[in-house]
Parts: sequence; structure tokens; C-alpha cells
Amino acid sequence: MSTVSEQSHPKLKMVDIAYIGIFSTLMMIGANITSFVPFMTVGGVPITLQTFFAILAGLILGSRKGALACTVYMCIGLAGAPVFARFGGGFSQLLSPTFGFIITFILAAYVAGLMVERSGTKKSYMLAAFIATAINYLVGTNWMFIAYKLWASAPEDFSYKLAWLWMIPPLPKDIVLAIFAGILAYRLQKTLKIMPIQ
Repeated sequence: MSTVSEQSHPKLKMVDIAYIGIFSTLMMIGANITSFVPFMTVGGVPITLQTFFAILAGLILGSRKGALACTVYMCIGLAGAPVFARFGGGFSQLLSPTFGFIITFILAAYVAGLMVERSGTKKSYMLAAFIATAINYLVGTNWMFIAYKLWASAPEDFSYKLAWLWMIPPLPKDIVLAIFAGILAYRLQKTLKIMPIQ
């Protein structure tokens, strides 16, 4: 007889592990788009596709597996693999001002997944994608500002306003990708049926 804990947190199946691995890999690819397109960096913030893939992971895999995919990606990078932006990696990345964005990928995936688990409408997918993007910006930007003020070497005349100005260039891209993620995930979920929806 299964316990309540086992029912609320079922064991991962091989197919789940495969999907988690796929999204972790997509995060690695999305992180290093800047290495192939050098102009996609503004101030101290590289413009990447990580937010898109993190949100997509949550929308398609659900809160638990989506967050786990982003956590696996983070752990691989901290272990030393060059999978972060600009092929960065290693435990020292914890001190990077932009490491807060990596942490928010986990939170964004979890929140996006949680929202669509409760409602499988197209509207809920779009709303979840936008809220997850907002979480990424709010937490990541504030983390970056605090990091530059407390332990990182801040650029000259760095301010809270400047930190947010750095976030303006990638914003249109992330809004468009949030819309695309919502539409794509909604259609894929109906086909793949990876995640049970209430």
C-alpha cells in the first residue's frame, strides 16, 4: 500500500529522466548562444535562451520535473562543466553577479509548471510563461545588483537603475519567447501528455 508521500511524489520513470536530460542539455545550448553571437551581451548580462528553455521545461514537464531539469543543469555547471554563459563553469560561478539568474531558472520552471498543472487552458500556459519571465527578471536583477554592491567589482557609476537598464535589451526577446513558449508547450502537452493536468 503506497503512502501519501509516494502518491504526491511518484518515482521518476526512465522516460522522465530522458526528458529531464533533454531539457538540461537545451539549457546548456541556450546558455552559450552568446559564444556564437558575440554582440548578444549588454553590460554584464549576456542575452541567452536559458529563460526560454527553463520556462518550457516547467510548462511541458511540470513543476517537479521542470525544476529538476534546471537543477541538474546548475549542478553540472557548478561541478566544473563549461555549460554556463560564455562557457563558464565551476564552483566559483556562485560569486558571479549573474548567478542569481541561474537560480531563478529553477524557480521559474517550478512556478510555470505548477500553474499549468492546476489548469490546462491555453490562457494558463501564456500567463504561466509571463509570470515565470517576471520572476526571472525580478529575482535575477536584484541578485545582480546586490552582488555588485557587496562582493563583485561593480562597473563605474553602477546603480540600481543601471542594473535594470541592462535588462531592457533582452526584454523584447524574452516577451516574444514567453508567448512562443506558452503556445508551443500547450500544443506539445496535448500531444505528448507528459504531465497530468487537473
